[in-house]
Amino acid sequence: MTTTTLAVLVPLLPALGALAGLLLGRTAPGFVRPLAVLPTLAAAVLAVTVAVRQGGNSPVAAARELTPTGSVPIELALHIDGFAALVAVLVGVVATCVQLYSTGYLRNDPRYPSYAAIVSLFTSAMLLVVYSGDLMVLLVGWEIMGICSYFLVGHYWETPEARAASLKAFLVTKLGDVPFLIGLFALATEAGSFRITRILGTVANGGLDHPTVIALLLLAGVAGKSAQFPLHTWLPDAMAGPTPVSALIHAATMVAAGVYFIARLLPVFVSSEAALVVLAVMAAVTMVGSGIAALAQDDIKRVLAYSTIGQLGYMTGALAVGERGAAVFHLLSHGAFKALLFLAAGVVIHAAGTNSLAAMSRMRGLKDRIPDAYWTMTVALLALAAMPPFSGFFSKEAVLGAAEHAATGHESQVPGAAGWIVLVAGLGTALLTAAYATRLWLLTFHSPLAGPVPNGKAAAEAAEAGAHGKEPVVMNLVLWVLALPSLAFGLAVGVLPDWFDGHSLNPTLTTSVLGTGLALVGGLVTYGTWRHTTAMAARFPIGAVTAHPSESPAEVEAEAIAAHEQVYGNIASAPDPADPGRLLLGPLHKPAAAGFHLDAVYSALFVRPVKQAARLVAFLDREVVDTYVRAAATAPRWFGAAVRRAQTGNVQTYVSALLAGSLVLALAVVVLANVNAGS
Repeated sequence: MTTTTLAVLVPLLPALGALAGLLLGRTAPGFVRPLAVLPTLAAAVLAVTVAVRQGGNSPVAAARELTPTGSVPIELALHIDGFAALVAVLVGVVATCVQLYSTGYLRNDPRYPSYAAIVSLFTSAMLLVVYSGDLMVLLVGWEIMGICSYFLVGHYWETPEARAASLKAFLVTKLGDVPFLIGLFALATEAGSFRITRILGTVANGGLDHPTVIALLLLAGVAGKSAQFPLHTWLPDAMAGPTPVSALIHAATMVAAGVYFIARLLPVFVSSEAALVVLAVMAAVTMVGSGIAALAQDDIKRVLAYSTIGQLGYMTGALAVGERGAAVFHLLSHGAFKALLFLAAGVVIHAAGTNSLAAMSRMRGLKDRIPDAYWTMTVALLALAAMPPFSGFFSKEAVLGAAEHAATGHESQVPGAAGWIVLVAGLGTALLTAAYATRLWLLTFHSPLAGPVPNGKAAAEAAEAGAHGKEPVVMNLVLWVLALPSLAFGLAVGVLPDWFDGHSLNPTLTTSVLGTGLALVGGLVTYGTWRHTTAMAARFPIGAVTAHPSESPAEVEAEAIAAHEQVYGNIASAPDPADPGRLLLGPLHKPAAAGFHLDAVYSALFVRPVKQAARLVAFLDREVVDTYVRAAATAPRWFGAAVRRAQTGNVQTYVSALLAGSLVLALAVVVLANVNAGS
């Protein structure tokens, strides 16, 4: 079988699995899990096969024109280079792990068949984006992902949080998609084709007349899809969906699509220095702002969500300095350890019965009940904090090294300002990342505040009911599978340049020392602050909670999202006196915990004016337009009523009216004749 045929099957198999799962979900429920796992697993195996055959050599390309469309044809095209081959492997592996994990996590969920089918369709759409060689075909996958995210984020639709989050994710990403679509049409018009290779050829020959306008329009869509400032606010709220969905969105689909799109079309952006500076500023604000916000969050999944936003900032920062190899390297590395972090967080949430770090910090022996999640999450957090020799160290240093080269003038195509912006922000974010990763690890697993259960009957019953509960084996197995690349993927740093542009991805001495040193400072300062705050809190013991709910993980998470206070009372929502984030951030803690009130700003600037305009339009429609419509209907109705009353059915009345009318007409004729004669 040819490589092209295999490549076509990679996105096709999950799509067929989704269709079969939707059709057979009710009539043959026994086939739902195999249809969820096997097509995705087969797609992952085929993606690996395609990657091996491609081998970082010449791209695999094929195209067929779908239908004549005039001056700019649309073609069903494949273009698989080293970037596409490796990103497809990431998507397939993470999606397979998510589907396997979900068989245990959602084993008692009645909506699992539709959930599994939508996850398969989501995977297929992302694979279509990765392999597509035509921008219109890429756009199809791009939009399907937006629709799938709406349904998956709103899986727990019984909770108002999930309903609001799904709607917000859909609307914010669509807000970016409008200029993105305009940019695609403008780009295709100037290049004369939607084919990516032809567009890049046009750029190389200087054929773009308005590169800055096109690049900025495209950046709006990327900012929405990849959750970059200022369109990042949907991603933390999307944590209202099931944890496996969060892992899929954050690690391998949706948010990765924007970064991959810029990497694929990077010459378009490099042709405009202004666009690169805008991209660098966007990346810098995203990195630093998300790092501060993550340090203030109480919900474990929101910490990881802001972490994703910051790591995506690293990727867009690498692209802003013209180094797509470093960006995709960090995309691959981040995909492994971020999927692991979210899936391990799902096990933690099940064991704790809450998403709240404040509640977890008061729990007795959490790490002893879930040792698999504890050790694998520790590995993932070390990779996130970029500690050597974990994978995150090598990929983050590749980004910082590229920024250093741009700042010092080694990259002539990139403005030095963009390099300095990314370098300074990246180093600051390294400190913040280590700080919030250390805080999450300490509050979740190392509480010194052990004591009697203070919340009485509710927590005691939860602990007793779940004393014998265990996570399904498949969930823990998936954690260890994902721990391997988090540990060892950095070893590929010497091989990956052959798959990309040939640029070295090896860490540079300066950024390695600075980045790792700042990360160590962030971790040690957070640890020291935590020791201080816990010593202060120990003077006023508040006890600890021990709970291990007996419900399935999905049921626990849905309840935790709805109201974790139901089990833990005020403890789940009370501020944690041992939280080092409060002391480290000081007056910044409250605005950072609220995401710097950007949602309130957007509500005041956009949501409220739109609602007021809608109310005005409704008033005008009701009181003005409808008045004319009602008047137009009232006049004929009154005339008809008058005529109806004249229809008595009495023949003499009709004859009398006829004679009277004839007499009136005769008099009128006589009068008019006299008038005409006199004139």
